[in-house]
Amino acid sequence: MKRKLFITSILIAGLFIQQISAQTAQVKTQPTPVKAQAVPTTKTYYPKRVDTVKNTDFSLNGQYQFMLSRSKSLYGARLINPTRLNSVWKSVNDTLRKERVELKNAKAKVIEQEKTISSLKTEISGKESTLNDTTAKADEINFLGISFTKGTYSIIVWSIIIILAIALFIVIARSAKNILEAKHRTQLYDEISTEYQAYKVKTNEQQRKLARELQDERNIIEEMKSRGKS
Repeated sequence: MKRKLFITSILIAGLFIQQISAQTAQVKTQPTPVKAQAVPTTKTYYPKRVDTVKNTDFSLNGQYQFMLSRSKSLYGARLINPTRLNSVWKSVNDTLRKERVELKNAKAKVIEQEKTISSLKTEISGKESTLNDTTAKADEINFLGISFTKGTYSIIVWSIIIILAIALFIVIARSAKNILEAKHRTQLYDEISTEYQAYKVKTNEQQRKLARELQDERNIIEEMKSRGKS
């Protein structure tokens, strides 16, 4: 916007410089009047030409270019119609006034937006603080009157579970070992019991055999005694 104001000021200064240069050149080039005998002259009247060409581009640059195109050149200078110059000057003033109003409105809008942003930042900061407090409370667990964070509580619980699992594995392993040992002992006992029963049966048979043999010997002795008496 400042650049537009600068360019507009340059255009206006250029127009005035051209106007002043044209008037100066016109004054310098006028011939020195020579006294001569008055000769009656007749005035010739020409009809006034009316410029019917209309400008179609109403921007500042368009009006400036139209003014230059409709001006006349005299000794390298431009003769500009004051009416068109006033029209361009009025357009420049209107544009400057409009730009100033827009600049003022833009500044007011920026200030209002800065206030809104500051208010939003304060609100966001408060919400973040509330969210942090809520998150901290949600992350806290009370167990047996002791406060733990969820992370610490999870570590403790999983540690206990792992320890119990290891203890259970050890108990199961030892129980399996004891069961195998008991089965082995039972098997040995069964084998010994079977051998003992077999030995007992065999011993009983031997005792009965010896008893029969002893009885046979006794019978023979008794028979021999009875024969000797007769």
